[in-house]
Amino acid sequence: MRTLVTGGVRSGKSVIAERLASQAAGSDAAVTYVATGPTADDPDWADRIATHRARRPPAWTTVETSDLAGAVDALTGPALVDCLGTWLTGVLDELDAWDRPREAWQPALHERTRAVVDAWARCPHDVVAVTNEVGWGVVPAHRSGRVFADELGRLNQDVARASDRVLLVVAGHVLPLREPT
Repeated sequence: MRTLVTGGVRSGKSVIAERLASQAAGSDAAVTYVATGPTADDPDWADRIATHRARRPPAWTTVETSDLAGAVDALTGPALVDCLGTWLTGVLDELDAWDRPREAWQPALHERTRAVVDAWARCPHDVVAVTNEVGWGVVPAHRSGRVFADELGRLNQDVARASDRVLLVVAGHVLPLREPT
């Protein structure tokens, strides 16, 4: 089963996703944790990473990568991808999308996001992905915020369409948006 868990910052979505991944692993308890974010470059980010690491069971294996499609294709069992938003930020950084015109980077970005969605859709293992929900507020005043919100919104929609289950987490509570039929 492919499950997308979305919600706002500090909504509890990673904790819920970790629980789902543990349940998928069952008594085996082996889960691959695909960490897509950058290394800790400031104390706040380092604290976030440390908090996530401390919650993971010892039997879990961590794969830190920006090649998300490749990582999903290489899975051999249950996995947790955390998170699509940090992966997208890294790709936008790599493509220097923040300051360049959209036509200069968007085709390459959409090729990378399509590869992720395709890998997700064909994954034969139980996998859970975490993402941030964007676009519930005002349109960002800065171009970088608009670029991020636009592209993460598109990616979230594509991954949700390829998912068996989609869950929204608000204030630590799960609201099912799509359940398996």
